[in-house]
Amino acid sequence: MKVFRCDHCRHLVFFENVQCVACNHSLAFLPDLRLIGSLDPAGEGLFTSPIERSAPAYRLCANYVSNNVCNWAVPADDPDPLCPSCRLSSVIPDLDVPGHREKWYKVEVAKRRLVYTLMALRLPLVMKELDPEHGLAFEFKADPANPTLPRVLTGHADGVITLNIAEAEDAERERVRALFGEPYRTLVGHFRHESGHYYWDRLVKDSPRIGAFRELFGDDRESYGDALKRHHVNGPPADWRDRFVSAYASVHAWEDWAETWAHYLHIVDSLETAAACGVRLRPPRPGDPALRAIPDPLDDEYEPFPDLMESWLPLTYMLNNLNRGLGLSDAYPFVLTDQAVAKLRFVHDTVWEGRTPAAPPA
Repeated sequence: MKVFRCDHCRHLVFFENVQCVACNHSLAFLPDLRLIGSLDPAGEGLFTSPIERSAPAYRLCANYVSNNVCNWAVPADDPDPLCPSCRLSSVIPDLDVPGHREKWYKVEVAKRRLVYTLMALRLPLVMKELDPEHGLAFEFKADPANPTLPRVLTGHADGVITLNIAEAEDAERERVRALFGEPYRTLVGHFRHESGHYYWDRLVKDSPRIGAFRELFGDDRESYGDALKRHHVNGPPADWRDRFVSAYASVHAWEDWAETWAHYLHIVDSLETAAACGVRLRPPRPGDPALRAIPDPLDDEYEPFPDLMESWLPLTYMLNNLNRGLGLSDAYPFVLTDQAVAKLRFVHDTVWEGRTPAAPPA
């Protein structure tokens, strides 16, 4: 995530902020400019941005105004009352149930971070309502009040990502993480993983890349149900650390891809943040004392994959040791073997080949 500053007073502001604490100007994420902008009232619920006075006026997303679960704006001439992120949510929880609004807010915050990265990578992103065959939708549901009924399962099917809003509860998420022996479980991690299943359908399935995919990740035509049962009975193979980014990635080729995809999004988001903060690292080359600035992997210029890894690995050493110094668990509790890195490269190449044309500069 980039570092943002208030356009009126230059005070530091963050992706989720709705007001500058220094000058009290309203803030909103402006998708067309891909940044947090401060707003000047222009009457009748409209705002202008000092970033570009000649730009069209903005209005706040309906979920910003009515439900206080969003902080994005849309151009005033956009007929949709929702922002590009909120309009992807086709099902939301029952807001009359106590606690659901707070969980929905947390879920939308995590989803907006995913959408921000997908937009920055220029990946195809369209509402399922507009494109039933290739579009994307999110359904946020709660478990039924009747405990005898089936629970809501988080997952992806045919362009619909379903998330159980219980994952927004820190205690519940930690309970499930410990139950399944997972080193890492977050809301944004769920979204990145499930979006991997969606983009496998869009960018790999039935594409010229499918042969290379099967050589690296395995045969996607294997029965997923049988593979999942085998995993639940036997657990991951003894050598999973040598071949996969996580134990769950060993279940099936689809999960290997989704876990690797999620890790790739972890990497580009973290590196963008480090680049925006001006982090400089000493490359792991003996005898080279020079510090190297981390490049922004979300720039429109092509980012060679070796440079990505040369920045990521030393950054993980720093992140993990900072966390240990604070008495926390590792921020990135994974080891990337040569085979895992080869899969990350495949994801990287797939992303860059699947990019949509760049929008005209704002």
